[in-house]
Amino acid sequence: MKSLVFAVAAVAAASLYADRVNLKSGSVLTGKVLGVHEGVLKVETADFGAMDIATNLVKNVALDEKKEAVEVAEVKAFEKPPETWHGSVNVAYQSTRGNTYGNSATVLANVNRRWEDDRFNANFGYYYTETGTSKDTREKTVDRWEVEGQWDHFLAKALYGYLNGKYEKDDIAGLDYRLRLGAGLGYQWLEKEDLFGIGKWSFNQEAGAAWIRTEYAVKDPDADDYAAAFRYAHHLNYLPVWAEGLEFFHNFEYMPQVNDFDIFLSKADVGFTTKIILDFDLLAKIEWEYNSTPSIGRKKSDTRYIVGLGYKW
Repeated sequence: MKSLVFAVAAVAAASLYADRVNLKSGSVLTGKVLGVHEGVLKVETADFGAMDIATNLVKNVALDEKKEAVEVAEVKAFEKPPETWHGSVNVAYQSTRGNTYGNSATVLANVNRRWEDDRFNANFGYYYTETGTSKDTREKTVDRWEVEGQWDHFLAKALYGYLNGKYEKDDIAGLDYRLRLGAGLGYQWLEKEDLFGIGKWSFNQEAGAAWIRTEYAVKDPDADDYAAAFRYAHHLNYLPVWAEGLEFFHNFEYMPQVNDFDIFLSKADVGFTTKIILDFDLLAKIEWEYNSTPSIGRKKSDTRYIVGLGYKW
């Protein structure tokens, strides 16, 4: 009687866990394949429970319902998490009193969301520094703010069209304001994909056109108030598997003027964020900007080194 019970249980388990995952290492995992999501194959096994397996480790999957082995790409998508807004706010502040009187503050904010076929991303930045030998002699040495946003619409799995805009003002650089509107195409080569078993990578490139309106405090009489420009940009993110909560990033943008490639704007940054506790993180990055035709008497490039604490959701 006991043997019969065990036999019935074995048959029931076999029917429940009838799918096979064939790994590239030669190992075979038996279980119920739940689906694929963001480079991860989700499997419910009899011995180990729910498991997540990187798709780059899987040779093929033998689904009981198809009675044959199929590529991972043919496995249905796992139920995606609900769409929601994400963002972050980071603040850096320094105050000096004594032989030097100074205050320095940086505020960086981001909000973004990803839908099935659309994506939105917006950034805000404010930079301020004042220094002197006393409160009465202090002078502003940095006073800049900017806001930008971009909407992407995916025309295919990786190809998308975009619309973007940016407004910036920098009193110290003599920039009364610069308004930029643009459109173009982008390609999402990677989106949180596990490569080489070392972490998840995202990388996309964009190319398009931009219309730029600039007003300087002191302007070169030969400089144009309005300009049309080409635009190239790329964005890289890396979440290493060896440090949960750590994220590296790099962004680059280059915009030469259509009628003269010697006149251009360029911007780049590189840095990382790392989780400290709960949803609070540390941000460290280097920003670099270059303007080939700045306001008269101003330098062409600016470099900023930023370390700040923030909140991410």
